[in-house]
Amino acid sequence: MQAILSQWQSGILKGVCDIVLVFSNHPDAAGLEIAREAGVPVLACDSRGRKREDFDRELCELIAPYKLDYIILAGYMRVVSPPLIQAYRRRIINIHPADTSQFKGIGAYKWVYESGQTKNAVTVHFVDEGVDTGEVIAKREYSFEGVSSLHELEQRGLAVEHSFYSEVLRSIFDLFIHNGGN
Repeated sequence: MQAILSQWQSGILKGVCDIVLVFSNHPDAAGLEIAREAGVPVLACDSRGRKREDFDRELCELIAPYKLDYIILAGYMRVVSPPLIQAYRRRIINIHPADTSQFKGIGAYKWVYESGQTKNAVTVHFVDEGVDTGEVIAKREYSFEGVSSLHELEQRGLAVEHSFYSEVLRSIFDLFIHNGGN
């Protein structure tokens, strides 16, 4: 999220989109303060102990006044349920630190590290009712040949994620603008 905010303020997303809200399901999330400092409105609603569908129905009500074109997941570690997906079909975008045709779910960097491969891909995809099963928008392959630790692999992968996600979002938003917001 911080990388996207930075690209929005002074990088490839500047003038291409408006970030109108940063939401977290954890009221104490560090990203909320980062967003506040960037001048972006924030909203938090605690999801702990709540059923996914009930929470996402309430979330739909909370975000409806913002008239969002897209929901960009960045550090949102909660599976999105049908009420939210149906309200924003093909407008919820996520990034996954592995090739989703090979690995879905949490622990992707650990899986990649332990897989014995020397390269994998970061995947940007639309969110659907599954976990990392949505239509792939783009992938960026990266090499981790020569890394000596899981931490080193994560740092290499995160560097790719931080630039690639904004590049893909820029392409999506350019197309959205070109098509008159449809």
